[in-house]
Amino acid sequence: MELTENTLQILKNFSAINSNIVIREGNTVQTIAEAKNLLAKAEVTERFPQDFGVYDLSEFLGVLGLVDQPQLEFSDEYVTIADSTGRSKVKYFFADPDMLTTVSKEVKFPGADIKLTLDNTTLGRIKRAAAALGHNELVITPDGDGTAMLTVTTSNNSTSNTYSISIPVESTESIYKLVFNISNIKILAGDYDVEISSKLISKFTNSANSMNYWIALEKTSTYGE
Repeated sequence: MELTENTLQILKNFSAINSNIVIREGNTVQTIAEAKNLLAKAEVTERFPQDFGVYDLSEFLGVLGLVDQPQLEFSDEYVTIADSTGRSKVKYFFADPDMLTTVSKEVKFPGADIKLTLDNTTLGRIKRAAAALGHNELVITPDGDGTAMLTVTTSNNSTSNTYSISIPVESTESIYKLVFNISNIKILAGDYDVEISSKLISKFTNSANSMNYWIALEKTSTYGE
């Protein structure tokens, strides 16, 4: 079995969300943050033959990089990672899934009260602004008919420098203040259709592939009067 570059990129992204992972038999991979405020899920082209746990996902990805065109052969307790010639091999033992953070149930998204598109360019600007200004909040507020203002700020500091960008939005309410912790927006580069519920949960769907993220909003968010 050989992992595609797309799958490797997904797993690298997952390693930033949680250092460990349990991969289930089949072609769906998912992970959840320790704080349970971010869940990511994707379908991949490979079909994993069994359930297995990885304690340190970054280490596992580093091991894959030790060999040329790594070929994976699964056993009950470990996976053998060989190069394309079969001369170089690594035996990598699995971790006990009961000791790892796992996704215990499917997310039931309550439905979207606000919809918007967050393209890769806008996403990049938001992250660069957060780094430049030292802020960690993305606040979404109304900005006239059919638009919303996305502001990088520290909301409890009225004199903080801010970065804002206006984008189209669909909303069932004209009054709202939706607050994301930017450090929770650990998503792969790309364009996303974003659905936000007044129950303070959001769903980010990559418009080019099967990548989905469910990200909790901050409790300081408000929706309606």
